[in-house]
Formats: sequence, structure tokens, C-alpha cells
Amino acid sequence: MNRTSSFGFEIKLAIGLVVVLCISKFLPGWLSFLLTLSAAKAIVALGLVVAMRSGLVSFGQGLFFAAGAYCAGLLAKHFGISDFILQCLLGTGVGLVLAAIVAPLLAGYRGIFFATLTLALSMILYGALNKATVLGGSDGLTVPAATFFGFNPEGPMQTWLSFVGVAIVSAIVWAYCDRMFRSRRGLMSLAMRENELRLDYLGTSVKQLTRANLRTAGALGGLGGAIAAMSLSNINPEFSFWTTSGEFVFIAVLAGVRSIPAVFFASILLEVVKSFSNQYFPSAWQFILGLFLFCVILFLPEGLGSLREKLGGRSKERAA
Repeated sequence: MNRTSSFGFEIKLAIGLVVVLCISKFLPGWLSFLLTLSAAKAIVALGLVVAMRSGLVSFGQGLFFAAGAYCAGLLAKHFGISDFILQCLLGTGVGLVLAAIVAPLLAGYRGIFFATLTLALSMILYGALNKATVLGGSDGLTVPAATFFGFNPEGPMQTWLSFVGVAIVSAIVWAYCDRMFRSRRGLMSLAMRENELRLDYLGTSVKQLTRANLRTAGALGGLGGAIAAMSLSNINPEFSFWTTSGEFVFIAVLAGVRSIPAVFFASILLEVVKSFSNQYFPSAWQFILGLFLFCVILFLPEGLGSLREKLGGRSKERAA
């Protein structure tokens, strides 16, 4: 992608952000909260998509999600650091550092071995958090409300400002991922998914590329965890449990690796189904989600992100 087209995309993204922020003032509080939490999970799932584009499926994204969440929660509770922007930066940093530590271990594994090892690391953290009474044990900790440049809002204003902050952060992440997917590293990642050996022959280090993608996945996981902690006002070991990691895999598989907007849409869809199913069909929401995912895999094996291309292809066929 040349600089002109990249700049044009970023202008469109900025315009879209302004429109969303203008509309957000008229959204009910419950919807703003749902969209905020959805965006947090979408950011984490985007990290998973980064790994999936290189042929790696991680079942341990909850490791970075929990690390970012506990970083935000502990800093706010014990050190009074509750600024939204600072929390996001610190959560991202913790996820990045943790990923840099485990990436050399994970870079040499593929397939089920990679997935199992990432799951094991996430569950190790879950067990440690459960036993650490200083961190609240299995009950977790309450997180003080986020502040915004020293301003401490309450009630609906808190919900709205959280939504505004998350919308801006999501736009930045969107722009970053779009640039990365179109960069040499992004294209090499796709080539790695198809044929690692050929990539090595071309002079690109597969392990180095894997480590770079895992660091990005960790940073995005930590960022999403920090946002989730501030949104929910609570942190607990479930952030690192395998079902949480499975939820991120669900979003990534549902969206596919072709489209960034599809990841956010899939996350919103998941939260909407969970919320309304829990209210009206409390014992059947897992069945509804499973059935929906089955249909997507059956008819859109490359995820919701491929729907636009398929519809575009059919339109061209009809025009011809």
C-alpha cells in the first residue's frame, strides 16, 4: 500500500471515529458499556489474528489479557494510578514484556504443540492468581474508576468517557494493524502460514518473525486487559482461564484473518448474543453461539471478513 492510499484510509478512519463519537452521546448507558467491553475484547482478538495470519493459533491469549488487567487494577488500587491513558500504556507495556519473555520458548513450536503450550502458560497464571491472597485470590479485586487527565467523572459521564477513550484507542489500534498487515512483515507472515521452509530459503528468519508477531499479540492482549479491568471495575483469575482464551479464539475464527472491521463486528455480535441470551435463554446461549459458529464455518470458512469479497465476486458475475 503506497503512502497516498494509506493516508486516505486514515482520513476515512478519522472521519468514522468523529461520527461514532458524535453518535455516542445519544447511546444508552448499557449499550455504551457493551460496546466498550466488546472493543476491549476485539483488541485482544486482533492480537490473536496477528498470530493466526502466520499460521499459529494460540489458546493462551488470556495470559496477556490477565497480565494487563491486573497491572491496571493493582496500580489503580494500591498506587492511585488510575488515568485512562496511562493505564492503557502500562497494560500494553506489561503484555509486551511478558510476550518478549515467553516468545523465545514458543517460537520453536507449531500446530497443536504451540496451542497446548500457550494454554498451559495461561493456566499456570490462573493457578498462581487463585493462590495469591495478596492479589485477592479467587475473588479478585475491585478496581477504582478510571480518571481522565485528573478528572474523576461519575455515573453516566464515566460510562460515556470510557466509551470515548476506548473508541479512540480502537481507532489507533485499527490503523496500526492495517499498516502492519500491508507491510513487508505482514506479507511475510502470510507467506509463513503457507510455506515456512520456502520463507527460510528466501532469507527470512521464521523464528524472528514469530517472536515479533507474538510480541504484538502480547501487547494488544495487555491493552485489552487494561481496558476490560477499567470497564468492569473488577479483576479476577478468570481473566486467565481457558474459557476466556477460548472466547478470543471464537472471535478470531468468527471474524477470519482478512478484515480488521470483522473482528470488532464479531466481538460486538458475541457480546450481544451473550447478553440477550443470558437474559432470555440463560441455559441455551452456548448452544446458540455454537450453532452460529457452525454455520459461519460451514458457509464462510474464512470468517465474516470474507463475506464482502464473496458478495463483490457475485456482483461482478451478475454484471458479466
